[in-house]
Amino acid sequence: MKTVLLFFSLLSIAYSGNAQKMKWNRNSVIAHRGAWKKNNLPENSIASLKEAVRLKCYGSEFDVHMTKDSVIVVNHDDVFKGLTIASSTYAELQKQLHTNGEQIPTLESYLKEGMKQKGTKLILEIKMAKTPEATIALTDATVKMVKALKADRWVEYISFSYPAVQRVLELDPAAKTAFLAYLKGDVPLEKLKEDHIAQADYFYTIYKEGDWFAKAPELGITINAWTVNNEEDMNWLIGQKADFITTNEPELLFDLLKKK
Repeated sequence: MKTVLLFFSLLSIAYSGNAQKMKWNRNSVIAHRGAWKKNNLPENSIASLKEAVRLKCYGSEFDVHMTKDSVIVVNHDDVFKGLTIASSTYAELQKQLHTNGEQIPTLESYLKEGMKQKGTKLILEIKMAKTPEATIALTDATVKMVKALKADRWVEYISFSYPAVQRVLELDPAAKTAFLAYLKGDVPLEKLKEDHIAQADYFYTIYKEGDWFAKAPELGITINAWTVNNEEDMNWLIGQKADFITTNEPELLFDLLKKK
């Protein structure tokens, strides 16, 4: 009996330890392309990811594209150091370096770095490719990579492509997803709920008209606002109880949140 009790005690301790390790940072701060601006780090670099982790941001946002030879890389624009990503091989891109000496990260290397910690989520934006078909191909390959690395618990998916977001959910119904919109590209919250999309991820000025913040909790939809870089807009969104705020100035946002 003592042996059985000891076994279950150890099992309980192990389970509690694992649960504690996977406890994500509880704040509304998402670092846009990582936390890069204050320390002049390259956007979408491993260094900017590490800084977002150090700051204990809820999430570090990053963007993915696919190369000519089907390697998924992390970069905001579809051009890296003068090379168009879709028409370049990964070997060609590797020859160009970020200002800190880093090579352009692959999705694989970025995820592996992010999985070394268990506090900051990896907010993965699937960029729109030249054609709808290419965007879906990127989506399929991205989800496949996340699953292969068992990075599901770290990753949340966002995209300006509604079909891409829907495709993510076809491939992984448990994935947390958000639809991105700029100015008048928003989709009603009711539509997001109908399509099992968990979050509205809209340019912050969209939320200044309508009853987004009253309606969203009723529908079980979270609100993220981007890209918010000044104190006035941050304070307004904090007052509206926005679930998340994506910013190039995470340090400023943390300071404002501490005052509330």
